[in-house]
Amino acid sequence: MNYKIERTLKKSENVIIIVAVLWVLLSIVLVSPITVSIVESTENGIFDFGDFTEAMFSKITDIGGNLGKIFKSDYISVFWKTEGYFSIALLICASIGFVKSMPKNEYTDIEHGSSDWATGEQYEVLSKKKGILLAENHYLPVDKRGNTNVLVVGRIRFW
Repeated sequence: MNYKIERTLKKSENVIIIVAVLWVLLSIVLVSPITVSIVESTENGIFDFGDFTEAMFSKITDIGGNLGKIFKSDYISVFWKTEGYFSIALLICASIGFVKSMPKNEYTDIEHGSSDWATGEQYEVLSKKKGILLAENHYLPVDKRGNTNVLVVGRIRFW
């Protein structure tokens, strides 16, 4: 189970940075206008949704004014509450993404059937220039003395 977490974190390093930057930007651009709109639409202790939508659409473009207001005593508690809800929602979405990107087994993303494991032997027997074509840049030389037995695995496509 440990390999799944390690591979997911290694594969998702860039995504983690993007999510952190997105969290900061959305906190500034989205959470602060929502906070200001909630506080301004809650007069006399009663929340008015009509006033909230009007305030939201007018405050969404005033980023500097919103940042100045959210640190006042009337706004700060609502800001942290809204920021907490936003952070929890973002963490849930990120957790779902990490679970979906986890490998199914320890052999996921490892190429099967590759000749990468044959580092030295294939270059001693095979030629890169001439002979019987086996694969791209791999030829079986016809003038070589000694054992030139080669096992070729694959399909023959002639149609």
